[in-house]
Amino acid sequence: MKRYFEEYELNTVQVSMGRTITETDIVLHAGQTGDFYPHHMDAEWSKTQVFGERVAYGTLVLIVSVGQLAREMNEVAFSYGYDKVRFIAPVFIGDTITSRAEIVGKREHPKRGNEYGMIDEQVSVTNQKGEVVLAFIHVYMVSRKQ
Repeated sequence: MKRYFEEYELNTVQVSMGRTITETDIVLHAGQTGDFYPHHMDAEWSKTQVFGERVAYGTLVLIVSVGQLAREMNEVAFSYGYDKVRFIAPVFIGDTITSRAEIVGKREHPKRGNEYGMIDEQVSVTNQKGEVVLAFIHVYMVSRKQ
């Protein structure tokens, strides 16, 4: 699929299906990152801490949410980065998260405006209780029609 910069419309929304965060997700993420902090890995120690149980890595929730929103591949769009990432509330093993993305900005590429535009997508991730647990802006660089 090819969706060019000019074809993006402000206020367009997409919502993902839910996905439950599992202990396996946490263990795999620990192995991939080398982060074995007890907040994520030690059930007994975590009982003595503020949340009373292990919490998912914020970066794990971030990458799962990005994956939830990746539907059809756009051959002319590239992820440029993530702005204003905020881990608002903890995600626990067994929580189900849903991601919502809304196009909130379109602008010229700062150096290559004749070739590309920039799209800002506001993403919010909620748990099964409807609480926002993560928010960020996903920035895309998108080809213009030639």
